[in-house]
Amino acid sequence: MAEDGRRGDEEDRGPGAAHQLFVVMECLLEKLKVLNYEEEVLAKHNMKNMSRHYFVSSPYLACNSGEQFFMFTIIAAWLINEAGRPFTEPQEYDEPNATVSNILAELRAFGVKVDFPPSKLKSGSGEHVCFVLDRLAEEALKRKGFSFRRPNYPTETTEEESVLEDDAELTLSKVEEEMIEEPDEEEENVMDLEALKLRTTHTEAESSSKPDEILESTVDAAEWNLEVERVLAQLKVTIRTDNKDWRIHVDQMHQHKDGIKSSLKEAKSYLDKLQEDIGKTLEKVGSREKYINNQLEHLIQEYRSAQAKLSEAKERYQQASGGVTERTRVLAEISEELEKVKQEMEEKGSSMSDGAPVVKIKQSLTKLKQEIVQMDVRIGVVEHTLLQAKLKEKSNMTRDMHATNISEPVAGPFA
Repeated sequence: MAEDGRRGDEEDRGPGAAHQLFVVMECLLEKLKVLNYEEEVLAKHNMKNMSRHYFVSSPYLACNSGEQFFMFTIIAAWLINEAGRPFTEPQEYDEPNATVSNILAELRAFGVKVDFPPSKLKSGSGEHVCFVLDRLAEEALKRKGFSFRRPNYPTETTEEESVLEDDAELTLSKVEEEMIEEPDEEEENVMDLEALKLRTTHTEAESSSKPDEILESTVDAAEWNLEVERVLAQLKVTIRTDNKDWRIHVDQMHQHKDGIKSSLKEAKSYLDKLQEDIGKTLEKVGSREKYINNQLEHLIQEYRSAQAKLSEAKERYQQASGGVTERTRVLAEISEELEKVKQEMEEKGSSMSDGAPVVKIKQSLTKLKQEIVQMDVRIGVVEHTLLQAKLKEKSNMTRDMHATNISEPVAGPFA
């Protein structure tokens, strides 16, 4: 339906509407050249030159939508700046929707009516892209004070006037009149032909008599060219148009009309017969269709009932499959918990049946007893050493005491 509506719009606009876009694009390219876009845009961004149908959306043109959209945004931003409004130059990775919305907002600011959605510009080509760029280019040209003027075509004279004004040219009627009025000249021309024939025979005889001699012309080349230029204008023959040609065309039109009428009568009989045959064939097809429908009515009913049963079975299957899925999930969770419990039980059972800790405890007790024995020995040695030191100190004290007792009586008598 959308395609039918679009075709209807194109038919309303005319048969040349599909090609109007090419004309708009060519005019747009000329405006961009006037604004010197080649140096301002292409050279700045290191881009290649656009073709004259670059932004036209056509299946016959090779295009890259991403490249076209980036070129469209760059040129639109440049035209807005040239028109006197500040606009940030878009980058390659900017959001396309935001960029297009900003461009349309600037276009509305110039007073241009926009009656299409922004999504029409995201393809980078088409009628709306050319429209936006063309209006922006016009605004830029207005600001620069440039305007296109209408061409002045030179006046051209018709062929009949040139024929009448040119005295050097001849018409067929004048040639016929001269041929009728001057028969003597024809006779003279005939005589001249005979003389020319005699002259050619004479020259042939001379040439046969002297075959080794080189023939050279004695006519001056400048005089020959002047004679050619003088006679060349008289060699032009133009046919004068007859004022009664329209009557011939009218007669031809009547003849064609009569031929069309006679052909139409004959073709109409064939077409009526063809229409009658087609109508009979359609009636036969309709009757056969009704008969087949009546014969297959019970099969259709069975098919419908089978389809209903199938839909019910599918619905039950979906419900059952949903319950199975839920139970499968619960089973998986329970299995996971069971695995964890089994792992814990195995760890506890292995720790209870393992005798390695008891052996380690016995070894530790044995080692501890050995260390206690060693400590007892060391304690005995220390006690013995301490006892010896005490005895030695006691003996020293006793000896000192004896020494003092002996020295006192000796010193008495001498005193």
